[in-house]
Amino acid sequence: MAVVGRVEQLLVHPVKSMAATPLERVEVTSAGLAGDRGRVVVDAATGERLREKTAPGLAAIDPTGDDDAARVSAALGRTVRIEDAGAPQVMVAAVHLVSRQALERAAAGDVPAGCSAHDPRANVRLDLPEDDERDWVGRELVLGGTRLLVTRLPRHCLGVYADVVTPGPVGVGDPVELG
Repeated sequence: MAVVGRVEQLLVHPVKSMAATPLERVEVTSAGLAGDRGRVVVDAATGERLREKTAPGLAAIDPTGDDDAARVSAALGRTVRIEDAGAPQVMVAAVHLVSRQALERAAAGDVPAGCSAHDPRANVRLDLPEDDERDWVGRELVLGGTRLLVTRLPRHCLGVYADVVTPGPVGVGDPVELG
């Protein structure tokens, strides 16, 4: 294993599709970061689970835990409930990592063909001064007490998706070790 960078930011989305909450330290389980996407926004009239795509503006609302349903209802102009998701909301992979450098390149217009510079909503932001995470597919990473296997690039191409090999804690500032 070689140290290639550091963990710069850890983010969980306590309510799926709502704004992220930064953490200094988090436990990574086999399903991903503890507390990530454990609750969902549900349209009270239809029972439909809402996402940013079906309820524009949702991603800009910070979940505080204090009367979130009333604040979201007011922002969206319809009555909603906040419910437990019932199971981890892993859509593609347990962990989505992206480097600050990839975000900076995308913001400057350096985006691979067929990719998007749209906010990837990644869980883990890395500082990789001399590396590019897009080259990591099939390799293992160690972040703090967590071991991950990088499985693929996201459809929008920013960052990488990884499965959890060994659950454990990870904190801001922990080294990123690449195998």
